[in-house]
Amino acid sequence: MDSIQIEIRNRVNIREINRYLGYGAKMPDDSVNALITEVLEELMCAVKPRNLYQLYHSSVLGSQVILEAPDKKMIFESQNLADNLSQCEKVVLMAATLGLEADKLLQKYEIVNMTKAAVAQACGAACIEAYCNILQEQICDAQSEYGRKLYLRPRFSPGYGDLPLQYQGTIFQALECTKRIGLTLTDSLLMYPTKSVTAFIGLTANPQSCHIGKCAQCSNIECEFREGA
Repeated sequence: MDSIQIEIRNRVNIREINRYLGYGAKMPDDSVNALITEVLEELMCAVKPRNLYQLYHSSVLGSQVILEAPDKKMIFESQNLADNLSQCEKVVLMAATLGLEADKLLQKYEIVNMTKAAVAQACGAACIEAYCNILQEQICDAQSEYGRKLYLRPRFSPGYGDLPLQYQGTIFQALECTKRIGLTLTDSLLMYPTKSVTAFIGLTANPQSCHIGKCAQCSNIECEFREGA
């Protein structure tokens, strides 16, 4: 494994994998733990993480979020997104993927071993979350300029709250996801490779208590996957 694969592996939240597998607050038995470890190691050898992001100046007008760059202006209609970014002077649009080889491994498991396939889906979801968390920290470091500390808001993706999934197409076009990192969007707005994420990340001068966990921005407090549950 190379350095980024090792870093992702070290940052994977095993508790999150357990929740994806339906264990909730319970701990799986030793055989399941062993299978998780086995699948994680195989998956980490397959992932080829890629990412890209673009910085925009931002403003919020009611439920509209306006992102501007020298050659581009985009307007997104979403009260939940507007609330998330209301105190942000800049916004990053980002895309990240674990790559095609990870998907091929998941497809292989679905043919030969459905138990492994279920575990691999859970591990893949946790791995892309870990990768996004790493990227957020790198973005925060890169955007804190001249000793002026900037803080990140939790990332917010199309499909969260009232932000329509249709905005995936806008993000893909703005970032040139297909051309630059091989990430494609189906007619039904699903991403391929499947273990991929697009998101808005707000930057603000106001200190934030939480910028990594997306659960802070979700109103579904009964969700079994909620961090801290």
